[in-house]
Amino acid sequence: MEFLKVLENKLFDLRSNFNFRSIRSISNGAEKYITIDGKKLLNLASNNYLGLTNNKVIKNMSIEGIKRFGTGASSSRLITGNNILYDELEREISDFKNKQNSLVLNSGYCANLAALSIAKNCDIFMDRLCHASLIDGAILIGARFHRFKHNDLDHLEKMLKSSNNQKVIVTESVFSMDGDKCDLVNLVKLSKEYDAFLILDEAHATGIFGNGRGLAHEYSLENDVHLNVGTFSKALGSLGGYLSGDKVTIEYLINFARSLIYTTALPPSVIAANLAALKFIRENPSCGAVLLQISDDVRNYLKSLGFETLNSSSQIIPIVLGDSEKTLRAQEMLFDMGLFVAAIREPTVPTNFARLRISLRSDLNLDEVKLIKQAFTSLAGKI
Repeated sequence: MEFLKVLENKLFDLRSNFNFRSIRSISNGAEKYITIDGKKLLNLASNNYLGLTNNKVIKNMSIEGIKRFGTGASSSRLITGNNILYDELEREISDFKNKQNSLVLNSGYCANLAALSIAKNCDIFMDRLCHASLIDGAILIGARFHRFKHNDLDHLEKMLKSSNNQKVIVTESVFSMDGDKCDLVNLVKLSKEYDAFLILDEAHATGIFGNGRGLAHEYSLENDVHLNVGTFSKALGSLGGYLSGDKVTIEYLINFARSLIYTTALPPSVIAANLAALKFIRENPSCGAVLLQISDDVRNYLKSLGFETLNSSSQIIPIVLGDSEKTLRAQEMLFDMGLFVAAIREPTVPTNFARLRISLRSDLNLDEVKLIKQAFTSLAGKI
């Protein structure tokens, strides 16, 4: 069949450029130690930043959710998929994020698609390094869509000045591939000056910054961010996304967000786990600070070896190696030394910016940090 030949040729091109992907068989992929091809490895690729996926209290709450409500929701939330756990979780998130109302969706991806649904017929101004789900949200609504240079607020302001329409600014608080932070203080200033609605994706900041409540909380700017987006699938160790904002915005999303309306609701076990994870963050607000201390130590050491870590200032540390072949080779070297690190290549990152992406976690001990340093010292002498 001719069409299959076209697909085969595209896959051949990926293989030729070392950008072909396949799904590995991995045992316990969220845990600190994982097994791949029979080899035990220290996991530096998961977003389980606080190690909560195997927390006993959270697991027990999830089990209780099944016992009380069964294994599935069986319809969308707007039909019969909602239950009292959802209502409780949304009240807790609103309090956690200091917002009037919140809305829980099935994933961070779904939450970002929903968030952009408020921007139909607006001019959207989005940081060039924003996550694909935010880009997809803008494409889905067919909005006028402008991408400003990463963290370049002068470039953003020029774009804002040229717009005569309602404006929406979109950014991440911690960028998932570079590990750096947005300039939230000055973004808020621009948002106010140009009367722009500000959407902030806190996926990689929640649980870590601002006593676990995110970057907006750290800078006391919760009331200046119009829509706060987050996920339970990273530091909180579960599944699902959420949006927090004012009452009007959330009611609009309930009525117009396709990624809410046209999908079956999350199972009760997941909602119960999310509630327990939020409670954990409230009771252990210093976990993120511990992780950031570990991250500073590891990042400074990597920089001393000559590795390019960009402007990382979080638990995400990129090591830019340039081409995909070199990056895959480095990944295999680290694999042989007992570390599993993600190899990130285009289209996730631009051409010639392939990298290793280190995701650190708060439950690393001194010996494990030492192992990381030893492995990268060895890699520096070989790559």
